Amino acid sequence: MITAFIFRALDKKTWAVLIILLAVGIILPVLSIVTDPSSAFHVPTYLIALLGKYLCYALLALAVDLVWGYCGILSLGHAAFFALGGYAMGMYLMRQIGARGVYANPILPDFMVFLNWTELPWFWYGFNHFWFAMIMVLAVPGLLAFVFGWFAFRSRVTGVYLSIITQAMTYALLLAFFRNDMGFGGNNGLTDFKDILGFNIQAPETRGVLFFCSALALALGFLICRAVIASKFGKVLIAVRDAESRTRFIGYRVEGYKLVVFVLSAMMAGVAGALYVPQIGIINPGEFAPANSIEAVIWVAVGGRGTLIGPIVGALLVNFGKTWFTSGMLAEYWLFVLGALFIAVTLFLPKGVVGAILARTQKKPDESKAPPAVSPIQASQAAEEGA
Repeated sequence: MITAFIFRALDKKTWAVLIILLAVGIILPVLSIVTDPSSAFHVPTYLIALLGKYLCYALLALAVDLVWGYCGILSLGHAAFFALGGYAMGMYLMRQIGARGVYANPILPDFMVFLNWTELPWFWYGFNHFWFAMIMVLAVPGLLAFVFGWFAFRSRVTGVYLSIITQAMTYALLLAFFRNDMGFGGNNGLTDFKDILGFNIQAPETRGVLFFCSALALALGFLICRAVIASKFGKVLIAVRDAESRTRFIGYRVEGYKLVVFVLSAMMAGVAGALYVPQIGIINPGEFAPANSIEAVIWVAVGGRGTLIGPIVGALLVNFGKTWFTSGMLAEYWLFVLGALFIAVTLFLPKGVVGAILARTQKKPDESKAPPAVSPIQASQAAEEGA
């Protein structure tokens, strides 16, 4: 059943996207590790980390598109799920430091020793195991999305009101994680990671593997989204997006469908955050900022809402532009450029870059080859003659 569910989504476009992502995930790390630094084909390690960050952002954009593009849920709180997944990974990486920290405490992270904590909080137990951390990467964002969605969707909160509530949720978490007594490092967050699964996190080989994992996660996320959309479940989601009241009157429990896709999207965002942290080297409360959620929505809008490919393209394009702008004299103008880009896309490319391309490539019927129109009288005469 699961096999049929997956294979139903494997059309030519899906295969092309999967092959491209996996090829990029393999070729670039190999070029970074194998080729000589003086070679024209060499990919610097810093570029691998930067592109890996872009892939994590693309997975986040894909998660946003699943709920916004296909179910009509404009979430301005997906940065919360992204950050929670990142904190779960960060907690595991902090536990791996052990006695190699500044204060050489084998149990407590450095920030806890600095704040005079005497014992490890209960919610840090288990994070010394990689498998436990990976479960939390999925469970924590998924549980938050389930609780939030259960109350919001059952209360039939929709539209801009739901968007405001999701933004309030991530802002509340931002304020909570800034507190030192929460046990997550306060405003400094979690950093100074040493290794992952026993491998040096700064080694080029480790960077290459993390990049491949990011590409693989994006490919799997794309495949899952395609399978969901191609299924009967996906058809109902599109019906909810286009006419929620009519879908409810037909007899579908709209709240259940929205809750399931919202939880799935949150878990995808959590995985993106977990892969983001070891490549960047830090996770702090700034990742909860509502501006990050809004930026993810802009990625989807630029690439093309409701296309799945569009969010990936949008995330890559916008973040490349952000890197280019913020690395020079134009850094202070980046937010103006981002706002202007969103307005321009809304006015001139409402379907996004990919959506506009797909609309143009669709073949229009050739009117010259269409059969001539037949009037009702001619049709009746032809029927009598045939009789």
